[in-house]
Amino acid sequence: MPTDAMPSDATHADPDPRARRALRLAIGTALCLAIGFGLDLPIPMVAPVLGLFLLASMNRPLSFKAGLGLIVVVLVTTALGLLLSPVLRYYPLSGVLLIGLGLFLAFRFGMRGGNNLVSLFLAIGLTMISAAGTIDFRLAAIVIEALVKGLFVAVLVLGLCHWLLPEPPNAPVPPPPPVLPDNEASRLALRASLVVLPAFLLALTDPLGYMPIILKSISLGRQSGVAAAQGAARELLGSTLLGGALAIVFWCALSLFVNLWMFFLWMLLFGLVAARKLYRLAPTRHPPSFWLNTLVTLIILLGQSVQDSVAGKDVYTAFAVRMGLFIVVTLYACLMLRLLEPQPRTPRKPGLLHRYSPGRLKRSPP
Repeated sequence: MPTDAMPSDATHADPDPRARRALRLAIGTALCLAIGFGLDLPIPMVAPVLGLFLLASMNRPLSFKAGLGLIVVVLVTTALGLLLSPVLRYYPLSGVLLIGLGLFLAFRFGMRGGNNLVSLFLAIGLTMISAAGTIDFRLAAIVIEALVKGLFVAVLVLGLCHWLLPEPPNAPVPPPPPVLPDNEASRLALRASLVVLPAFLLALTDPLGYMPIILKSISLGRQSGVAAAQGAARELLGSTLLGGALAIVFWCALSLFVNLWMFFLWMLLFGLVAARKLYRLAPTRHPPSFWLNTLVTLIILLGQSVQDSVAGKDVYTAFAVRMGLFIVVTLYACLMLRLLEPQPRTPRKPGLLHRYSPGRLKRSPP
């Protein structure tokens, strides 16, 4: 056998890590979904949403110290929400202004190079916990329990997925997100805060019922910070509508065989389809944030519909109302994108006096 036909070590190239990342994201999200609903965790859709954010933003498993630190961050952020609950109850205007300021600082922290997960949990703690605390302290405790348990499941699943599908040794490390200039970060943080605030005000009337709206608005606020100005409104609305359409297809498929295993397998299939596009294995014209928001919308709508079915509610009416609210929140986010997007200045044409000023007149030849 000729030696030139034998593959040498130099010709061995590391496999494309995107395939493993897409598989990790799909398997991890489906596992978080199955564990959250299988163990009947409080607000079970929180676990897959947090797992999705973790798997999409981290290509390395968390160490024990880092995972414990992340849980401590969640406890601190939820404590901030609890502290603001009495202010919201007795001084509503001051409480809303403090929540708005906190959201602005949280989003700005992420856009200035801070940890995006910390920024996410700050936004969730400031809105979900404080809104629940205005109604009942026990309700706020349920939301805190849901966040802590959901994050614990997400961290464990992240480690399991990296153990099953480790990152190739020489895989290129994705570049860190760009650090925005101070003025640009402040403008985008203000826009993201204004996207979240109306959903938060709506949730003050019924925190548990409108909890999905808060999660959706936070996802939209994060997406509005990274969406390109050109076509950003189309991206926000398109991902919301696609997520709703996928949730309907998912529900119809799940109704054929209603059990936890099929719930897991269908989530795995839908997650694989979206993850291939998110990691550009099947390139599309939409950015990764489009597909991430689509998956978030799918999980929130589907998880809430499952809970409505268990509670004996009219699933289809509740889904229609929730989807309508999602569309309204998304249209409002598109309006904020349009209003707070700086308009390019058009060059002014020289006026009559400038055009015929003495300095611009040329002396005619004799």
